[in-house]
Amino acid sequence: MNLHFDLFDLKLFVYVADAHSLTRGAEKACISLAAASTRIKQMEEAVGGKLLHRSAQGVSLTAAGQAVLYHAKRVMQQMEHLRCDMQDFGKGIKGHVRVFANTTSITEYLPQKLAGFLTQHPAVQVDLREYLSEEIVRAVADGEADIGILAGDVHTGDFDARPFGSNQLVLVVPTTHRLAGAPSVAFADTLDEQHVGLHHGSAIHRFLQRRAELAGRGFNPRIQVSSFEAICLMIEAGVGIGVLPMSSAQRLSMAMRISTVALSDTWAERELKLIARSREQLPALARELFDHLAAR
Repeated sequence: MNLHFDLFDLKLFVYVADAHSLTRGAEKACISLAAASTRIKQMEEAVGGKLLHRSAQGVSLTAAGQAVLYHAKRVMQQMEHLRCDMQDFGKGIKGHVRVFANTTSITEYLPQKLAGFLTQHPAVQVDLREYLSEEIVRAVADGEADIGILAGDVHTGDFDARPFGSNQLVLVVPTTHRLAGAPSVAFADTLDEQHVGLHHGSAIHRFLQRRAELAGRGFNPRIQVSSFEAICLMIEAGVGIGVLPMSSAQRLSMAMRISTVALSDTWAERELKLIARSREQLPALARELFDHLAAR
C-alpha cells in the first residue's frame, strides 16, 4: 500500500465527511467539484478501497472512510497545535499546554498547582478551559486537549488516569434558613426554593441543570453570578440557596453567616481524575505538567 496523502487531501476529506456532501466539501475547500472528486478517487486508489458511499442524498463513510476521518482529524488538530505553538515561540513563549477541567478543579485545586509549575517555567503558556466531564473526555480523545481534569464516574477508556483529589457538593443556605442544621437533603427537594448559581456557561451550572432534568424538574436560578464567593454573599443576604463544592463552602462560611447541608444524592460525592490519552505520547512540557499535577 502506497499512502501519500498531502494535508490538503486530508482537509478536503474532513470537509466532505462533515458536510455529507462532495459538493459542499469542495466549496469549503475552494476547489471545483471535479477536482475534489479526482482527489477523493486518488485517495481511494491509494487505500485500495472505497472511502465514501455515494448516493443522490449525498455521501456517507465506509468503514475505511471512518478510519481515514479519525486520523485526518488528528493530523489537522496536530497541525493547528503546531501553528499555535510556532506563533507562541515568535512571541517569546517556549511552550503551550492545553488543559480542560471542570469548575471545582479550576477554582479549588489548579490555582496553587499551576502557580508552582508556571513559576518554574516562566516562558510556558497554559490554555485552561472549563468544560463538563464528558466533554473533557471527548476533547482529550480528539486531541483538542493535552490534559483533562474531571469529576465523577465518567468512563475514560484506555487513557492514562491518575487520582487528583476528591470533593463533595453541598447545599449552602443562610444560617436562618429552615434547612440550616439539617443532616442532609436531596437536591430534587431543594428545587422549589430560589437558587443562586454560577453563570450559564459554567460546567457546574450545566451539571446541576442536567441533574434536575434527570429528576424530572427544572433548574432556573433566580440569579447567576461569576464566582463561588459571590454566590455565598447572595445567600448570606437572603437571595436564595445554592450548591457549591464543600471546600469552597467551608472556607467561605468562616467569614459569612451561611450554613452547609450535605446532599444525600450519590453523585454529590465526586472523585477527581487527571487524564491524558497517553502520558508517554504527550509533548515534553505537557508530560512534565501532567506529572506535576499528578504529584501529591
